[in-house]
Amino acid sequence: MRKVLKVLLSVLVYGLLILLSILTGSLPFDEGLNTKKIDRHIEKLKELSWFKNVYKDERHHQSFFINRKVRKYLQSSVRVRLLIKSEKSQKRFMKLLEEQAMLREKNKA
Repeated sequence: MRKVLKVLLSVLVYGLLILLSILTGSLPFDEGLNTKKIDRHIEKLKELSWFKNVYKDERHHQSFFINRKVRKYLQSSVRVRLLIKSEKSQKRFMKLLEEQAMLREKNKA
């Protein structure tokens, strides 16, 4: 009975990891970033005026190229669709950019 429960738990955990990977656009064990996909998403977002302004802002511009957290966020198709449609997602993304800019400024000092 214990063996069956362990197998079921393992299958459940594995299934949740697969579902999470689909939602985030990356596999949990894959640490590489898909540069072409990120660049495509950036180009799509640059059609939006709010994103254009953020992209041109010197405080945030380099995050789109060198910051792993920002690039990983932009790699997800689901998140990019939400950025296009949801003001709440846009605010969340702006918060991430602000946090990364503050960390960069703090590390420079």
